Amino acid sequence: MNGPYEGAGNLQPLPFVWFMDFLDRPKRKVTWLRLCTVVMCLMIWFSGIVRADEKILIAAASDLNFAMNEICRAFEKSHPGIKVEVSYGSSGNFYAQIKQSAPYDIFFSADASYPSRLEEEGFAVKGQRQLYAIGKIVLWIPKKSALDPQKGLNVVLEPELKKLAISNPKHAPYGRAAEESLRYYGLLDKVQSKLVFGENISQTAQFVQTGSADAGIIAVSLAVSPSMAESGSYWVIPTESYSRLEQVYTVLQRGKGKSSVKTFLEFVQGKKGEKILSDFGFILP
Repeated sequence: MNGPYEGAGNLQPLPFVWFMDFLDRPKRKVTWLRLCTVVMCLMIWFSGIVRADEKILIAAASDLNFAMNEICRAFEKSHPGIKVEVSYGSSGNFYAQIKQSAPYDIFFSADASYPSRLEEEGFAVKGQRQLYAIGKIVLWIPKKSALDPQKGLNVVLEPELKKLAISNPKHAPYGRAAEESLRYYGLLDKVQSKLVFGENISQTAQFVQTGSADAGIIAVSLAVSPSMAESGSYWVIPTESYSRLEQVYTVLQRGKGKSSVKTFLEFVQGKKGEKILSDFGFILP
């Protein structure tokens, strides 16, 4: 068939043919500069989409509140394309939330058992658990109090001390450590009526800092934070009186294979990250 067939007038030219024809039309005044401008705009648009996805979501034990904030500031300064969003709470509560599909990439726990269980149950990536720090507890008392924390843990028996704050031992590792220490020194039964429980270690510190409790057994990482260092003093509770507070992180399924997650964890365990943890009283493994 040599002539045009029926319907040929409705066919559209191939994209490549149309494009070459477009370039050849002098009235269009298309230049390579304009093409480069279009390409650059597209690259910026696509890079914006990639950057929007570069946000790491972290679930962190409350004892990390000040230290992790400092780590994130330093990390984002050296990696401006990656943003980090941290939620703080008790390790036990996060464990329950993660099992209910809470959207986190990394879990920094104050209790080594929770990451281990999440890995066994398929919520965390196998082989990604890592010990990052060991915590300590202290007896913290406001400076305006007549009580002296340097007298040791027996100060909790003083009649002036009406309320002693500890975190809830049911789901907060620092609360369990506080109970163990009080029991070790034969004080737990004697102060049961004085105990007030914070949902997590940050809330516990807030109780005593605001006057809702007369003293508190809290994480040293909170006691050395600027606001608490200015408003109170503390006594370090001997580590032999409670179980070792091994703090472990794990990569959750949402964070599997993400280069940003790997980069962040390398920063945490690098010189800058370890220095910040050490500055906030954590023992490095």
